[in-house]
Amino acid sequence: MGKNNEGNWLKLKDQVNGLLDKGCSFEGKISFDGTVQINGDFSGEIVSEGTLVVGQDANIQGNVFVNTLVCYGTVKGKVEAKNRIEIHLPSVVTANIITKTLLIEEGAVFQGQCHMNYESAEKNISSEKTTNGNGASIHSVQNGDASSFAEAI
Repeated sequence: MGKNNEGNWLKLKDQVNGLLDKGCSFEGKISFDGTVQINGDFSGEIVSEGTLVVGQDANIQGNVFVNTLVCYGTVKGKVEAKNRIEIHLPSVVTANIITKTLLIEEGAVFQGQCHMNYESAEKNISSEKTTNGNGASIHSVQNGDASSFAEAI
């Protein structure tokens, strides 16, 4: 995915099968298949095996359990993404998160605890790695090229 909101929206818009737009609010539980984008206010629980796109104007409070989270807005609570979490500008994420792959764009805000499921990610990594004394993988990003690093995972 690209580094800007427009680039990501262009790649996802044909696949989005649900939208809570700016000016709308919802409280409760949402479950869905495929990809859903939230641009409004949501409070409650989101559960899906699909992708949640949090738009720049979105404000989400609660628990999020998805396969992939692509965030440009505000998220407060708990986030578990089986595959990947992307936090892009101008995101503010105040949450405890659990995921296999995490991408935080420079300038985006993440406040909370992060637990990486590195054991499952380790099986998919073909690049060189070193381990610390606890067996955790340590990967380095050189020349600021986090995109190729993220794709390796």
